[in-house]
Amino acid sequence: MKEVIEAIVLAAGYSSRAKNFKMTMPLGEKPILEHTISKFEGICQRVIVITGYKQERIEKTISKMDITDMKIECVHNEHFIRGMFSSIQKGCEYLRSSTFFMTPGDYPLVSKNTIQSLANEKGEVVIPSNQYKAGHPIKLSKDVKEAILCADSNSNLRCVLRAFEKNYMNVYDPGILIDLDTPEDYRGIEEYYHNYFSI
Repeated sequence: MKEVIEAIVLAAGYSSRAKNFKMTMPLGEKPILEHTISKFEGICQRVIVITGYKQERIEKTISKMDITDMKIECVHNEHFIRGMFSSIQKGCEYLRSSTFFMTPGDYPLVSKNTIQSLANEKGEVVIPSNQYKAGHPIKLSKDVKEAILCADSNSNLRCVLRAFEKNYMNVYDPGILIDLDTPEDYRGIEEYYHNYFSI
């Protein structure tokens, strides 16, 4: 029987350094967030999108996505101002699967093949690596989920993961390292996308 896997996509932040709301910025014909979410289609049964700032804008964007083989559920983190770990904990409350992916919503260039390879890899904490640098998404186990939920709200994911053995999976996919924080990042993402995805 095929393992049921879900994903948590973190999309609650202010995008202040990007000078724009990065989750809905266009990349080709789709917004950044849709590129990130769509890579899980056919691999995950459900994606939980954690919203915070501009909740309605994200929900409207998701309602327009052309994704039929996967359920997308928006969960609002009313405490998103406390930081990313509050959104991680919120997402874990809604998980039903024993294995799950986690990624920030601003990683639109990850290859779907990378996500499939991660899905097939074993381990409590599976992290993709490119040129000895760790990236996203990461795949986590039920035990990690419980540790996240039991952690103090002032903690962070790095602290929680210290208690678990990590499996770094080497991939030839620079997209696992490319996120969007600044206008310069956005220009680089557009260039990469047009060179490697829109051929």
